[in-house]
Amino acid sequence: MIGTVFAYHVAETTKLTSNIKIKSIMNIKPLGDRVLVVPAPAEEKIGGIIIPDTAKEKPLHGTVKAVGQGTKDEEMILKAGDEVLYGKYSGTELEFEGEKYLMMRQSDVLAVIEK
Repeated sequence: MIGTVFAYHVAETTKLTSNIKIKSIMNIKPLGDRVLVVPAPAEEKIGGIIIPDTAKEKPLHGTVKAVGQGTKDEEMILKAGDEVLYGKYSGTELEFEGEKYLMMRQSDVLAVIEK
């Protein structure tokens, strides 16, 4: 009887551990002075006219999702959740689990939008 309870306990622990591993794999952690930004969605309508995907302007603002720890020369000023403005050609475009991100250096961020 004790062996059966132990086997059940091990099975439950394995299930719990596997769920934790899945959640930790899905995190992206920038290194150094890099930040991960979720771009704001591009506008789809302007004055009742629907704009096709090929003609949409690239958004120039977004929300910081994650930040690195900074470098010895540059302290990390940005934090997760900041609304930021960045240049038109800043960063590297990434797609992770169907969501689009931009990875850029903190110095590529032009301003923080305060609300």
